[in-house]
Amino acid sequence: MLFLFPTMSKFAQMKKIFLFIFCALIFLFPPILANAQYNEQTENEPIERQQDEIYDDLILFGEVFDRIRAEYVDVPDEKELIRAAIEGMLTSLDPHSGYLTPEAYEEMMQDTSGKFGGLGIQVTMEDGYVKIVAPIDDTPAFRAGLLANDLITELDGKSVKGMTLDEAVSIMKGDVGTKIVLTVVREGVDEPLKFEIIRDIISVSAVRWYVEKNIGILRLSQFSAQAFSGIEEGIRGIFAELNNNPPKGLILDLRNNPGGLVDQAVAVADAFLDKGVIVLTRGRSENESARYEAKPDELDRLIADIPLIVLINGGSASASEILAGALQDQRRATLIGTRSFGKGTVQNIIYLGDDGAMRLTTSRYYTPSNRSIQALGISPDIEVFQNVPDELKGKDTIVGEAALEGHINGEEEEAEVGSSVYVPSDATKDTQLNYAIDLILGNKSNEAFPPKKE
Repeated sequence: MLFLFPTMSKFAQMKKIFLFIFCALIFLFPPILANAQYNEQTENEPIERQQDEIYDDLILFGEVFDRIRAEYVDVPDEKELIRAAIEGMLTSLDPHSGYLTPEAYEEMMQDTSGKFGGLGIQVTMEDGYVKIVAPIDDTPAFRAGLLANDLITELDGKSVKGMTLDEAVSIMKGDVGTKIVLTVVREGVDEPLKFEIIRDIISVSAVRWYVEKNIGILRLSQFSAQAFSGIEEGIRGIFAELNNNPPKGLILDLRNNPGGLVDQAVAVADAFLDKGVIVLTRGRSENESARYEAKPDELDRLIADIPLIVLINGGSASASEILAGALQDQRRATLIGTRSFGKGTVQNIIYLGDDGAMRLTTSRYYTPSNRSIQALGISPDIEVFQNVPDELKGKDTIVGEAALEGHINGEEEEAEVGSSVYVPSDATKDTQLNYAIDLILGNKSNEAFPPKKE
């Protein structure tokens, strides 16, 4: 509900009316206002605020809003003022909460569908700039030569400073065939680089698969709506290529997978598990707390006895960590690579009708062994580093969630060191992948593979 506040001269006479409305809201919705908390002492010691304190803050907001309307040098867009206030509230909570304009909400829905018009990069914000987490294979950004850790400072000559991530992403998307110029700062390069890129349809196939030395390799790039169906199709395709004989092992590649839909992460985990907990979520209310469990089905029976390795790195986040954590805790898979990103929170998209939507962090998730990886990440069972080319050394590392300003604190000690996001396009030079292949073939030995069931 939005309140339009009267002019300053009328505030005194309206105070009683506003107080009446406010008290009515308290009477009608006491649980909502009773949950309002303020960290006056420490973050771990919230105290409940009094109702008149909340009322005074609402009056303050109205006074500021009215002053802007009445006295700003130019006539402001009142709707944009309200939206900016909402955005400010949400972004002050944590890096993953935010306001989505109707346009941004529509684009987000396209993203999760797995098909949209744009450049083909996974991005985050760092120090006010757009940071590339990874370019998506065979997209305009990938072909143009953009690299992980590049900082985008300008879009068509306009600085990204002051933009939200959603606003920047909205600009980079657009009609197929249109051009955009990105100004990029790259570590080790003295002058900013300019990339002229033609937008194209980014149809991201959630899963790519192939067979190497009788081993099935599944590359899951994001948890879009096609994630589970892609995994199922890939597994059946691997069996078909091997004349319906089981592969010697399966490798599930989650490197640089930024996450996506939680229900798809649960469904994919269920494909590899026949029982037990997949993930737990806990929020402030029972509605935001849930327990997801695996159930036996035809697919997990088909691959039950096949050794499984999961590849992770610093770009494996959110839903990827849900899946990796479940398979690690259930001792279904051995994890190889480097520590994951450490995003252990769940966001709900709350639709606001014609006004767009809000993305709100509503719960933390926990792996089956009841561990939170927020700001910590998941450590692999076998740590294997890539052989990074000299020209990319120092540019391939991100710190992860623990480096994001305003992140929600972890329940365990937070990660302090970086984790690589480098994955070579040439599989023959992929140290982590080839280590996994050799482990399955018996060319290497490690007590972490295969995992021992408790």
